[in-house]
Amino acid sequence: MKKILALLFLTLFAFGCESGSINNNNPNIPNYPINLQINLSLPEYSSLTFASGHYVSPFYGARGIVIFNTGSGFVAFDLACPNQTFDSCSSPMQVTGVEAKCVCDDKAYLLFTGQSAGQQYPMKQYNVQVSGNSLVVYN
Repeated sequence: MKKILALLFLTLFAFGCESGSINNNNPNIPNYPINLQINLSLPEYSSLTFASGHYVSPFYGARGIVIFNTGSGFVAFDLACPNQTFDSCSSPMQVTGVEAKCVCDDKAYLLFTGQSAGQQYPMKQYNVQVSGNSLVVYN
């Protein structure tokens, strides 16, 4: 019995862990190459030094990107509405506090995860790497 419980525990542990890769299979948002490097020491990015702080860059991604400090690290998302076709919603999402809201369908997404309850697709996420005071957003 102990062997069966141990095997069950190990199986759940192995399949319960995330692979660390980002799944961006969203047919609504085109793929644009991103390689944004930020010096966190500069005053322009000072909001990123605090938990729940964010920075928006309108010049990258499909409709711009938001970089968000989760308190335990950084995440970056595209500001294109993930559940609207790209051609039908030309406005970027609006960031307020810890949410990004799609102006076309009024759906709010949490910046900690990029998720919105009941929505098919989360926000399109980009990789973030931090080394010292340098932050790089890429795909």
